[in-house]
Amino acid sequence: MAKEYSRTQRIGDQMQRELAQLIRREVKDPRVGLVTITAVEVSRDVGHAKIFITVMGQDNAEDIAQSIKVLNSAAGFLRMQLAREMKLRSVPQLHFHYDESVVRGAHLSALIERAVAEDNQHPETTAPEDTKE
Repeated sequence: MAKEYSRTQRIGDQMQRELAQLIRREVKDPRVGLVTITAVEVSRDVGHAKIFITVMGQDNAEDIAQSIKVLNSAAGFLRMQLAREMKLRSVPQLHFHYDESVVRGAHLSALIERAVAEDNQHPETTAPEDTKE
């Protein structure tokens, strides 16, 4: 029976907190916007970690790709800083990915709102009444 809250989940949660602070404090590259870490998935052997991020104020795919590229190039530095903060025997290699779920959720929400608005514009149709002649 699997544990409810595994070691890799605890490591991922701590990495998420630490990386959020490290990126804000240490990464001074102007190409990186306001980064929010939405999730961290750590492999079972704690060798790799996928860090999912969103970038505030950057809707352009090119800008987002640039931010991901900068963060992936700074991954070694961030990994070294994590090692100092987390006191792990081995710190996973960091791989940054863009989290599209926020954009997808906003798009679906807009579609739902548009459908509701269109329904409200049409007069309500009633079932034909039974007429007895």
